[in-house]
Amino acid sequence: MGPKKPQQTTEHDLFRMELVNLIDLRHELVRLAELINWQAFADEWSPQFVSTTGRPALATRLMAALLYLKHAYALSDEDVVERWCENPYWQHFSGEKYFRHELPCDPSSLVRWRARIGEADGEWLLHTRSRRPKRRRDQAAQPERCSPRR
Repeated sequence: MGPKKPQQTTEHDLFRMELVNLIDLRHELVRLAELINWQAFADEWSPQFVSTTGRPALATRLMAALLYLKHAYALSDEDVVERWCENPYWQHFSGEKYFRHELPCDPSSLVRWRARIGEADGEWLLHTRSRRPKRRRDQAAQPERCSPRR
């Protein structure tokens, strides 16, 4: 049994507003979340969390997002988990559909995840962000065309 799979619901909760209706979709974390290939992390790390006993590991996207935010904002494990509760952009980045008021995990879970994935995969997390293919150096950058403002 590997990490938990994110809950895929097609029903809307009548009494809660979705995060995408609360946040600015042009925010940098929203745009970055769209570029990251989250499935690559699940594919790479799931074999390290196979167990037949105990609770399943936390969702891979949640943990990858928390580890990224911890590094990006230079926070401690405790601080990143506490700030996650207060920030709808961080929750959206980690794959949440609705705003949550409780902690996503115990801060010690981040320590255990880092120990399991190792330092090499931690570096891989920080460098493997985009699902866009990298442009070769011999390809010239095409300027974007935009209409003039009126």
